[in-house]
Amino acid sequence: MNLEFFNKFGSMLVSGTKVTIIVSLITIIISIIIGSILAMLRTGKTKVIRYIVSAYVAFVRGTPVLVQIYIVFYGIPLLGIEFPSFNIMGLDSQRVISGVLALAINSSAYVCEIIRSGIESLDKGQMEAARSLGFNHIQSMRMVILPQAIKNILPALGNEFIGLIKTSSLVSTIGLAELMYIADSIRGVSFMAFVPLFVVAVIYFVITFIVSLVIRALEQKMSKSN
Repeated sequence: MNLEFFNKFGSMLVSGTKVTIIVSLITIIISIIIGSILAMLRTGKTKVIRYIVSAYVAFVRGTPVLVQIYIVFYGIPLLGIEFPSFNIMGLDSQRVISGVLALAINSSAYVCEIIRSGIESLDKGQMEAARSLGFNHIQSMRMVILPQAIKNILPALGNEFIGLIKTSSLVSTIGLAELMYIADSIRGVSFMAFVPLFVVAVIYFVITFIVSLVIRALEQKMSKSN
């Protein structure tokens, strides 16, 4: 029966796994970029910008991811903003963009706080030394502060990325055919409630376990410089 299950639905599970990995990878890249920018703005000297970024982080962290996904998917088109519509791996691009954007908005707030804590954990003399060499604030952050901060916050970033992979299952609610959506589809067709969910759980575990091994290897490589 197990062989029959995989013969029937193996291609669907492979497709869902690809979508989950691609969506998570794109979201991680975007959230790192946005989170780093927000962290630099929040640790800057302009009070107004710091308050705006703090309000953004507080709002995003204080509202459920599922609500944010619905706001992006249903709310943005009401503002007259339409995402381009084309085919991506057999998927509707509007759903892909909405899902990635919503996840990136959520994750970037957490990445911002993680990076901010890493920046503030460094000695203030690092920034002063960089500025004394003629670097401006952005250059000092990019070339002196952030490289040191990332080394300290890598475990926390790794945990955030692992959590993001699991959170990506929520984009199934807007019809994006990732692993959880595929599991629900298989349940509806096969009338088997447990097996599809168990198989998908194992796939999620394998993905997150591989990511954790990669993060651990990076930690060990960076710790050599100590």
